[in-house]
Amino acid sequence: MRLLEEMSTPALDALDRARTVVLLTISPLETHGPHLPVGVDAFAARYFAERVAERLIAERAGWTAVLAPTLHLGSFTFDSVGTVAVRQRVVRDTLVDYGGALARAGFRYILIANGHAGPGHLAALEEAATLVSRRHGVTMASFTGHLAWEFLRGRYASKIEARLGRALSEAERRAFAEDAHGGWWETSLMLLLRPDLVDGSYRSLPPARYSWPERARPNYAVRDGGPGYVGHPALADPDFARATLDVLMHEAMIIVDGLLDGTRARSAQRSVFSRLPIFRTNFWPAAVGVAAGLGALAGGLAGIALRRRQSST
Repeated sequence: MRLLEEMSTPALDALDRARTVVLLTISPLETHGPHLPVGVDAFAARYFAERVAERLIAERAGWTAVLAPTLHLGSFTFDSVGTVAVRQRVVRDTLVDYGGALARAGFRYILIANGHAGPGHLAALEEAATLVSRRHGVTMASFTGHLAWEFLRGRYASKIEARLGRALSEAERRAFAEDAHGGWWETSLMLLLRPDLVDGSYRSLPPARYSWPERARPNYAVRDGGPGYVGHPALADPDFARATLDVLMHEAMIIVDGLLDGTRARSAQRSVFSRLPIFRTNFWPAAVGVAAGLGALAGGLAGIALRRRQSST
């Protein structure tokens, strides 16, 4: 495993392009409640990037994994103190530029590791990967969007139970369904990865529950004095994080191996959000522009009609 920023140009140029994977790590700085640091998503993304890199070089003789520095960028965030909100277009275009530079240098496999599940953010990552792949004839993919979508839908619950060695209680299943941000899973994750950054107050934090209509409101977790987290942080347990990470890494490697072997289409690992027009980059600016254009056209036609009526009287 190599770090991109530590390598010289000759060292990079000497890599076998057919057996080199470059991993781009991207996630925003974002509020995660009073108990977690703003870098939670970036810690998660970096963990996945490093573990994927380790697995690749352990399982594929002669292959090299190169890790690029973490990009602290993300859109569709909860905007509060510590959050650095970045426009969706900027997230997409930054990855297009990174991926394009790597592709022009001959690198054929570029993977995006991400720890943020904002719908528009996931769509931007997948748009960037699609653009670079098509323009340069390489394989660039954001593999964590699919994992996040399946995880939040509860598709991995039975596998997590198998790793835990017990069934989740009914209360835990409800909590799992309500978990989304800075709650049970992300607090557990940080207790495993960086317990020194978790404030002990998490043990007494009450559940923060939001209905689906409430979640459709922008900034819902911090509106009206909201705590900035969604779910049940008091349930946090490193063993839960360890079990879920085992499952997620297994699923991630199925995707990664399929992409590298050419047996899995890039579209197969996309999240549902990239397929919905409302989450695509520039959808709302374009929609507003079309509405404004139609309004101007309607106003112009009305003016013409009025002038014609006036000239005929």
